[in-house]
Amino acid sequence: MTNPTLKQSVGAQFTRIYSYGAARGDLIVPNDDLIGPINSSDEWIRQRTGIITRTRASHGISATDLATDAGREAIEKSGIAAADIDLVIVATISNVQQTPSMAAVVADRVGANPAAAYDENAACAGFSYAVTQADALIRSGAAHYALVIGAEKLSDVVDPGDRSISFLLGDGAGAAVIGPSDSPGIAAPVWGSDGSKADVVGMNGTLTDARDGVVPWPTLRQEGPAVFRWAVWEMAKVAKQALDVAGITADDLAAFIPHQANMRIIDELAKQLKLPESVVIGRDIETTGNTSAASIPLATHRLLKEHPEVSGGLALQIGFGAGLVFGAQVVVLP
Repeated sequence: MTNPTLKQSVGAQFTRIYSYGAARGDLIVPNDDLIGPINSSDEWIRQRTGIITRTRASHGISATDLATDAGREAIEKSGIAAADIDLVIVATISNVQQTPSMAAVVADRVGANPAAAYDENAACAGFSYAVTQADALIRSGAAHYALVIGAEKLSDVVDPGDRSISFLLGDGAGAAVIGPSDSPGIAAPVWGSDGSKADVVGMNGTLTDARDGVVPWPTLRQEGPAVFRWAVWEMAKVAKQALDVAGITADDLAAFIPHQANMRIIDELAKQLKLPESVVIGRDIETTGNTSAASIPLATHRLLKEHPEVSGGLALQIGFGAGLVFGAQVVVLP
């Protein structure tokens, strides 16, 4: 008896990003509102980070709510019916419920039920990871259209008195619809991790620590100088590799959209990449803050709104953060 042969599904040859959506926290929080507990100043925060204000969400607004709003806008602008989306990926580190996934709830809310849906945790590289997954799953035939969202309510996991990170963080969600394309729209990624540096940035405790009274509630903290050095020197190499993988040079870019971690990091990366003046750089951090997995799509959404001339051009996006993890790829802007 011969063994039966399995049928192997094959999807689209290429994919692209159709549209972006965004939702920022409803509260605009200036530096002056945060400096008391960390014994700092507006000038100190601006000089070190470039942040003037950050958006945070009111008590009754969850990361899931932000993800839903961003997802709805992306779907509306994509021209794809919500019912045709069969994959929803939410990149997040701030889902305050371990289960169910934020993605399953959002899929139902936006009208994509019964799409395959799951959350993934790659911190500030989460959106890049999710784009990579959506691209691969559509090309494999496992999905046809994907809704990819980075969503964070970091104000839920921040200690106002932590001088290392509290003043950096904001709340928001950015979404993208990804589907088949006649030509390549998402290049292969340069991605990876270094778990040997896991203690450099992350939570200060576990849920069981909180249960046992070791910490009152796990919150984010970081070793700022170590993270800064890693981001500047190592991520410049990753960004250059992503250009090589895509078969282009910095001169071919219309935009550079790095994770909105710190304006000094953004400026240093741009300098090391030797970007020409024609390249528009995402600088959403100035008024939104660091929103981890949401930062790249939020910055892209704003960049497309303020610089419509980059539409259809090539953008280099790179995310990096807790893990330590990183992910970069070149994409065609919708």
